[in-house]
Amino acid sequence: MNKGPNTMLAHLPSSAPDLVVDGRPDTTPDVIDGVAYARLYGEPLFRMPTDLYIPPDALEVFLEAFEGPLDLLLYLIRKQNFNILDIPMAQVTKQYLQYVDQIRLHNLELAAEYLLMAAMLIEIKSRMLLPVRKADTGEEAGDPRAELVRRLLEYEQMKLASQQIDALPQLGRDYVRTQIYIEQNTVTRWPEVDIVDLQAAWADLIKRAKLTAHHMISREELSVREHMTSILRRLQSTKFVEFADLFDPTRGVPVIVVNFVALLELAKETLIEITQAEPFAPIYVRLAYAPS
Repeated sequence: MNKGPNTMLAHLPSSAPDLVVDGRPDTTPDVIDGVAYARLYGEPLFRMPTDLYIPPDALEVFLEAFEGPLDLLLYLIRKQNFNILDIPMAQVTKQYLQYVDQIRLHNLELAAEYLLMAAMLIEIKSRMLLPVRKADTGEEAGDPRAELVRRLLEYEQMKLASQQIDALPQLGRDYVRTQIYIEQNTVTRWPEVDIVDLQAAWADLIKRAKLTAHHMISREELSVREHMTSILRRLQSTKFVEFADLFDPTRGVPVIVVNFVALLELAKETLIEITQAEPFAPIYVRLAYAPS
């Protein structure tokens, strides 16, 4: 809608000449019961302005609005129930050109796109009037309307899809998201721990502790002389002691090793005797015989 130039109206003096409406003088009184019948920009208005301008195209009503040449062409075909696969080009082109002529009177830039489609329709109609010629391969030429029909069908599918999407509820158009602030005091409530959860947490802790465990090697002070004394004291109370009875496996390998070394030292110093009756017979240990 076009708007005319803005007009600043001031308070008109009461001596202004009367207006002429339809060849007769305007008999509207300057003041109606002492009150202006209208206000313009805060100023009282006591008579119709003499320089009021309303452009001829101030109000235009479009019964149908189209989004492009294909939309207009599809509208003309569907409105008259034409078969889109067998379009009567003469009637459709005539109606199309009538609409384009109306557009050219108001908006030449908008009409350019429609004129391109009009030229395409005229070309198709001209090709249909020409005699059909066979191609070099011997096949008959296709229908000149085939490409136009393909474009119309694709456009119609896209238009229907857009209408279905537009029918879906949209935020800001069909509904408004509300936000309500509620001020309340909350008390922290800790969740209750079940015994099963506590057991699982403890098992997980033990599992992680085993993964980070270190093997510590401690050094134990063992004396060969002490073990030599212990062996001599035991042999003093008995004549023969079986070799295996001199060792205590429960005390560990280091003690057994030191005890064996002590036994060898005693044999080396001829303080004890290690005897065996026959091969593979038990080994016995006794004190060494000392002649008087």
